[in-house]
Parts: sequence; C-alpha cells; structure tokens
Amino acid sequence: MGMSVGAAGGGRGGRGHRRRGRHHGLMSEINVTPFVDVMLVLLIIFMVAAPLMTVGVPIDLPETQAKALNSETQPITISINQAGQIHIQETEIPIEELVPKLGAIAQAGYEERIYVRGDKTADYGTVMRVMARIQAAGYTKIGLVTLQEQDQ
Repeated sequence: MGMSVGAAGGGRGGRGHRRRGRHHGLMSEINVTPFVDVMLVLLIIFMVAAPLMTVGVPIDLPETQAKALNSETQPITISINQAGQIHIQETEIPIEELVPKLGAIAQAGYEERIYVRGDKTADYGTVMRVMARIQAAGYTKIGLVTLQEQDQ
C-alpha cells in the first residue's frame, strides 16, 4: 500500500496553487529603514553645522556684568570690527548705506530688535555714530552685545 502524491492531491505547495480572497500584489507595510538613515545623517549634519551658524564677523567683545536678554526672535546684528568696518549680519557695508539696508531687512519695521556688536578695540566714535544713525532712523530696540565678565 503505497501513497501517491499527485497534482490532484490536497497539498498546499503546488506550483499552480492560489489562495482565494487574498491579493499578493499589494504590501501594507512601510519600510522605515531608509527614512531613519536619512534622519540620522541630517541630525549629524545639523549638530556639526549649528555652532558654525553664528555671525561670522570675528569680534573681540568687551566683558560686562549685565545679564543676558531673553529673545524669541532672531535680531538683526550689526558688527563693527577693530578696523572700523561695519557689517550687517555678515555683509560689509559703508555707513551711508546702513539705514537703507536696515529698512530693507527689518521685517517688524521700527520695532525690529537690533544688536550692535563692537570690538573692544574699535573706535568708540564709530560705534556711537552707528547707534546714532540707527536711532535717528526711528529704530527703538537697540542693544549692545558684550561677553559675561569672568571673575578672577
């Protein structure tokens, strides 16, 4: 008595076997591995780039005992280096173009927060001329940027 397995048998692994009621063409799972890989690469890039996103004009700031200001928005930064060159953000401009450039950049109008960064060896008169022009143009939220004084 032998048992024969043929094409008419009830086996499930035959070549022509199809399950009824299921569609094999669609897959309802999402492969998130490439997404995670991309996110990790972006995280590393932003962690490396974040410290480099500060204003790029090298300034040796004076030190004071003033407390840091809390600011929700990104201010406009005007820098004056020791040679007396004036920069808005990272772009060097002549003092005559300071007010028109501020008007073009300021999104909040005359309520825009403006920080003046003056090198501690920069000419005091140049820093005051810059601040006077900004104030004469109507801007009221002007601040000087300094470093926190270290106790020795």
